[in-house]
Amino acid sequence: MTFPNDTHAMNPITEDDIANYLANTPDFFERHAQLLSEVQLTSPHGNRAVSLQERQAEMLREKIKALEHRVMDMVRHGTDNAVTTDRLQRWTRGLLGTRDPRALPYRIADELQSIFMVPQTAIRLWDCEAVYAKEAYALPVSEDLKTLANSLATPYCGLNANFETSSWLEEGRAAISVALIALRAAPDAPAFGLLVLASPDAQRFNAEMGTDFLERIAELASAGLSRLRAA
Repeated sequence: MTFPNDTHAMNPITEDDIANYLANTPDFFERHAQLLSEVQLTSPHGNRAVSLQERQAEMLREKIKALEHRVMDMVRHGTDNAVTTDRLQRWTRGLLGTRDPRALPYRIADELQSIFMVPQTAIRLWDCEAVYAKEAYALPVSEDLKTLANSLATPYCGLNANFETSSWLEEGRAAISVALIALRAAPDAPAFGLLVLASPDAQRFNAEMGTDFLERIAELASAGLSRLRAA
């Protein structure tokens, strides 16, 4: 029989009430320790029933496994960063060790290709000293290309949209994704050249990748190549 003043009938206990009670009564399981082994839960790894203690152990193992994966990711990224840093140092050493300015653009492009395993690379400079006018890297480029280079506040990474730079490559048709790196004497200065990295892999240079590393390449290459510019 239910009476009008029966508060339990009018306000039945909910799961939230039970959860709040247990959360706010930490000594409950001390007074009822037998429940830790008597309460049966469904295991997420099958339809078998497990005790509360076993379920807690399973949850702890899952957390440990997730932490292990995070640690492995951190180790892998750290290793990748170390390899990239070592390659950058080798490339920079070659740049600094090149005494003949005439050979420098070739070495910059060739060693980017060999050290960083880029399938194709190319470089063009404009406003060079007249003494370098017959070099391949000083061949004329269009005004549209110069405008494009000037517009690149950061390197362009993405699909090759039939850029003029394809004609600079030995196999332009194989350049599916490209990185276009403007060369400039200062961050706010007009571009005086363009460095091209190209790959047949559409994902090698993609719009989602970070460009910090390529910006360091641009800064170092620009500083070295400033020796070739007309006064």
